[in-house]
Amino acid sequence: MSSPIAPAAGRDGGPAPATAGPRGGTPRPRLSINLRQSGIYVALALIVVLFSVLTEGAMLQPQNISNIIVQNSYILILAIGMILIIISGHIDLSVGSVVGVTGAIAAVLMVNHDVPWPLALLVTLVAGALIGAWQGYWTAYFGIPSFIVTLAGMLLFRALTLTVLGNQGIGPFPDEVRTLSNGFTAGYLGNVGLGPLGGADLFSLLVGVALCAALAVTQWRTRKARLGYSQTVDPMPVFLLRIGAAALLIMVVTVQLARFHNLPWVLVLLAALVLGYSLLTGRTVFGRHVYAVGGNLQAAVLSGVKAKSVVFWLFVNMGVLASIAGIVFAGRLNQAGPTAGNSFELDAIAAAFIGGAAVQGGVGKVVGAITGGLIMAVINNGMSLIGAPSERVMLVKGLVLLAAVAFDIWTKRRSGSPLLR
Repeated sequence: MSSPIAPAAGRDGGPAPATAGPRGGTPRPRLSINLRQSGIYVALALIVVLFSVLTEGAMLQPQNISNIIVQNSYILILAIGMILIIISGHIDLSVGSVVGVTGAIAAVLMVNHDVPWPLALLVTLVAGALIGAWQGYWTAYFGIPSFIVTLAGMLLFRALTLTVLGNQGIGPFPDEVRTLSNGFTAGYLGNVGLGPLGGADLFSLLVGVALCAALAVTQWRTRKARLGYSQTVDPMPVFLLRIGAAALLIMVVTVQLARFHNLPWVLVLLAALVLGYSLLTGRTVFGRHVYAVGGNLQAAVLSGVKAKSVVFWLFVNMGVLASIAGIVFAGRLNQAGPTAGNSFELDAIAAAFIGGAAVQGGVGKVVGAITGGLIMAVINNGMSLIGAPSERVMLVKGLVLLAAVAFDIWTKRRSGSPLLR
């Protein structure tokens, strides 16, 4: 009699189902730490500790933490869209130019033509969607490789940016747009004393506590669901350690922000995007189709997945997120400039790969892309604090990217992936 075949681990890095015990009972929890998923968080922690020592604590000062978030928010927004594109097996080299042209469109509407800012932002988002639809059509339905389509788009939309702006900066922006990029939430509940740390915004602290509670509840429910399906889970001490470490990180960042100027509005926007896209990729049919298309295109098509439609809408989504990043970046500088968005595509792609995206597609998480973007941000900020020259910063970032991709390939070879034999 043939023995049953156990299903393999998912392409998104999830743990493989555990086999039942010798008497058919429920499998015991055992250590199932995924190097690819856990290593990126350990790396971020080590990099933060390293620069905290090198900068004598300046890295973790309230104002500096706020600066890291505000100054890199547009890269993190782009990384969310880029990770989805890479999971599907494609690439987008044009996002930097799209940031530039959408910021220019917003500036011309609000500054030159006095269009009300809500309507101008809506038109800018629609323009970003149309740009994404243009590139999605050539990639998904016409069959041109995304590398070529978006390389052409990088040149096309950079030229369009120069045309729209007349090769000069346009500003200033309305206060509401600048608040989105540089502003902070109000102290709704006043301050509370934290002993030697001084005063801190109570509302921000409560938000941090709520996030920790939500994290614990969702992770506990996920653990119970996996046990219910006889999948492997971490032992309880390891599970509690992971939740505790994540909660500690959230509260450290929240306390420091609450001590400075409360929560940045752009962080609120980022949190909403991360939550929404995490649910999209992990809880919806469309999200499963994205992984299926990137994991095995032929099998996905044979299973009834409309692969062309999935790829098309991913590029539309990338255009919308690039327009949001364009608005945030222009609002932060208080003007739209002809060089806006230069090299942003490289940082977004690096964030996705450092955050765990696979070169072949089919693997990656939104939270991982955000973590990869934060690693790049911490490196930029830390080396700036220690006075490192720009060429050394580029050297370190290049080595980190190479190491991340090498680690991805190494883990695949260890797992016996037929693509890398």
